[in-house]
Amino acid sequence: MPYIEALTKSREEKGAGLTTGASDKARTGGPVQASNMTPKRMKDSYYRSILPLGKDPWLLDEYVNATGQIRLGSLLMDLDALAGVVSYRHAGDDVALVTAAVDRITIENPLKEICDLELSGQVTYSTGRSSMEVSLQVAKAPAEGEVVKAEDILITCAFTMVALDPKTKKPASVAPLLVETAEERRLFEKGEHNYNAKKDLRQRSLKTQTPNDEESDLIHAMWTKRAGREIPPELSGVSATNMKDTRLSAAQIMQPYDRNRHNFMIFGGYLLKQTFELAYCCAASFSRSRPTFLCLEPSTFDNPVPVGCVSYLNAVVSYTQDSPSTSSTGQKFTRVQVRVDTTARNIDHGTSNPTGTFNYTFLVEGQHEVWPQTYDEFMIWVEARRNVENMNASLPSPENVAIAYKEGATE
Repeated sequence: MPYIEALTKSREEKGAGLTTGASDKARTGGPVQASNMTPKRMKDSYYRSILPLGKDPWLLDEYVNATGQIRLGSLLMDLDALAGVVSYRHAGDDVALVTAAVDRITIENPLKEICDLELSGQVTYSTGRSSMEVSLQVAKAPAEGEVVKAEDILITCAFTMVALDPKTKKPASVAPLLVETAEERRLFEKGEHNYNAKKDLRQRSLKTQTPNDEESDLIHAMWTKRAGREIPPELSGVSATNMKDTRLSAAQIMQPYDRNRHNFMIFGGYLLKQTFELAYCCAASFSRSRPTFLCLEPSTFDNPVPVGCVSYLNAVVSYTQDSPSTSSTGQKFTRVQVRVDTTARNIDHGTSNPTGTFNYTFLVEGQHEVWPQTYDEFMIWVEARRNVENMNASLPSPENVAIAYKEGATE
């Protein structure tokens, strides 16, 4: 529906004292209706799409940056759209589906040249609750009749989608998965592991628990080294920066063009694109070099972003770590994690809500360190350190990272 028609309908319903889109049953407090709960197969939700970037230079214009590389922010936006398509194929149209979290986005193999890309995915975890996991990948498009090779996979990721009753906005159940093969069992168990890992992460959140003994010792050691000094003397050969000096911010009015299918909220993929590009700028400003994206750590969409609000994005370098990757000339690299917090502010009423937290990790040239000073900054540092420790096992090999830095066709 065109936005102007949706807006007119909304105003008419409000003028009549109705909740937008509400039925009589919903207005009188009726029960939330669940979708069809018949178990569904994984392949029922499978969807693939080809981006002909190698064949269509005009389409490539929408994805290419100033140096001729594919913009990853645009691909992230497409991945969120694909997650929506896949989840609706599983859940049906009688629920409203929203992106609740991005569990991880990882560069598996660097793309060395611009080519046609295949985006594909399916629901891999659903047990009859309101949430489901959608696993996606981006790969070099195979020739007709062939399958994607492992070395041609560029990106793998998982999105958590949540179903809501479109009238009451309360959680609605979606069909469980019917697991049929050994490979589907592996994918389902991986989804179950991810679900439990997220639950454990919430329980260990620094908002509810203090740092553990090891983390407390690290904080004290950093504070001791810094006592009376801006930067410790042993870091004289390293580019060290106070965390407060790495901050970058942006603000933008949310326009109808970037809305989702429900008309009055902003498309989650657009927020991914905006936060990625601000994080990239933050890492570049911090390192004074061109960052190479490695992965997006578990990140959350906390509240919807309404059309017409002002969206505030605040980025900060939250953690740094020496990278095992080196160039052929012996050049050293640093992994830089950037945290982006987003807030939506209502222009009319002045109220604001946190809308998400996104954690991006980049590779930059040279040796760099970020130093927290306040208690809030130390908590940001500890949380980012946990993210990086969880991330290390899933990162591409040092060889692939070095190739991505030197020859990668994405940025």
